Amino acid sequence: MRNRIFLTVLGAVLLATLATGCNTVYVQSKQYLGVPNFPPTDPASVQVLQTQPTASHVRLGEITLQPQGNPTKAQMEQKLRLAAAKMGASAVVIVADQTMVFGATVMGPWWGRTISPDVGRVIVGVAIRYTP
Repeated sequence: MRNRIFLTVLGAVLLATLATGCNTVYVQSKQYLGVPNFPPTDPASVQVLQTQPTASHVRLGEITLQPQGNPTKAQMEQKLRLAAAKMGASAVVIVADQTMVFGATVMGPWWGRTISPDVGRVIVGVAIRYTP
């Protein structure tokens, strides 16, 4: 009976994993030192911008995304909005969207090793808050 329950749960987890396609977005944010603290904002009101705005603003911090799999643009923008809203931002300006080498994988015996780089996408945004 226990094995049957275990196999059922395991099958459900595998099916859920296959259904979502293993698309995840790792988010890391860091607030700049010396910047005033603002109360959190509504994530729906946070803009995602490709260029720096001309309106006066203050930079609050950086948000780094590392997408795994093939998440949609909407999923990545939502992660940016959520992280920026926690800082009290009005918008996020994308400053970098590139592919980077994170390390290398070494396979094979010592006399015939192969080394292949571990490559991933990194997106960096700067959270800003408009000032009057």
